[in-house]
Amino acid sequence: MKTVKELDFVIFVIHALAEAWQRPPSDVYARLASSGVLTRYIIPCYDVLHTLGRQYLVEDITACVREWEGVA
Repeated sequence: MKTVKELDFVIFVIHALAEAWQRPPSDVYARLASSGVLTRYIIPCYDVLHTLGRQYLVEDITACVREWEGVA
């Protein structure tokens, strides 16, 4: 079971990426879910990731999605 803080963080990340990628949050969520980044990186690494700044998170997660999708 995820805590409210973890869920709030996931929502924050989705909206930060949506702004950076200029895509609707629903598209960002779908991409994070389909690539596995949401369940294999963002949620499990919450303890570390939530301490990082917005810009770093956007860059890190964008690179991760590209790599995991084979787009890098």
